Amino acid sequence: MKTENYAPTRYGRVTSTNGEAPCNDHDMGAIELYPNCEPQNMFLHCSATSLICKAKEVAQVVHPRTIASLTIRSAANLSRTFVTMNKDDVVVDPVELEAIFEQKRCLRSKVRKALKNMDPIQRSQEDNAIQNMVLESSWFKASKSLCAYISSPALREVDTSRIVSDVLSSPAKERKKLYVPRVEDRNSNMKMLMISGVNDLIEKSMNILEPALADSDGNKREDVMQASHPVDLFILPGLAFDKSGSRLGRSGGYYDLFLKNYQEFTKKRRWKQPLLVGLSYSVQIMEEGAIPVTPFDIPVHALVSPAGLTPISAAALRRCD
Repeated sequence: MKTENYAPTRYGRVTSTNGEAPCNDHDMGAIELYPNCEPQNMFLHCSATSLICKAKEVAQVVHPRTIASLTIRSAANLSRTFVTMNKDDVVVDPVELEAIFEQKRCLRSKVRKALKNMDPIQRSQEDNAIQNMVLESSWFKASKSLCAYISSPALREVDTSRIVSDVLSSPAKERKKLYVPRVEDRNSNMKMLMISGVNDLIEKSMNILEPALADSDGNKREDVMQASHPVDLFILPGLAFDKSGSRLGRSGGYYDLFLKNYQEFTKKRRWKQPLLVGLSYSVQIMEEGAIPVTPFDIPVHALVSPAGLTPISAAALRRCD
């Protein structure tokens, strides 16, 4: 496997620039990447097991992304994470943690195969059905501001192009504020920046679109973490979801960390928590409890799939049709 053929994506996944993904998430933790980076920022050749051994020395894990991103952290970054522990640490059994890693790797592999084998006509039909349900829902229509992902065909995500277009093409006085993701680094840090048109997006690796930091006039884009008003709604991607709301990401940990930080941000301001809605193809829906979770995985409140809207949390039952 040649390191020069690989680049980071917005989820922190390791994906080749020619469109081929590593065969599984275990490989992701063992690939030495970023040939143009400084040595101290390079990923080291280390498996989840070796990182678990480090966790055993301290018996606790502090940072939410230490759980979801252990396999893609360098030894230096991992050590710094352990040093920053505080009294609010959550105790995690390293053996159980290793088992969860393995279960997630297997499930990701299974779902990726199912997505790859999905009939293009069925995919298009499901994309349309899901977007129709979102656009026609009372919770979407009532939202004043939202965070939504820009779908990537390369990642085989549920299409959001019509949702994004609907927001951006609305009359200015009626337009919702729309914030979309931008990856900041390889340590699971992500921003949600406001855009006013598709021209605000720039193409990154794997043809993934992200907002530029500044607009065409050089003005810094509004960051949702610095906004003066709360976001009503998050429209979230995922590799899989189960019927209890558990979400399986792509191992980068970007969304879990961002959602945790935003929830804390809203609590400090005594704002209402946003509704978290996952979009899912039929092949991505699992039975309740099928997705292994850690204490730091953030569940969704509701799911939209071709079968319809599934409210899960009490908040979703109150706010969804």
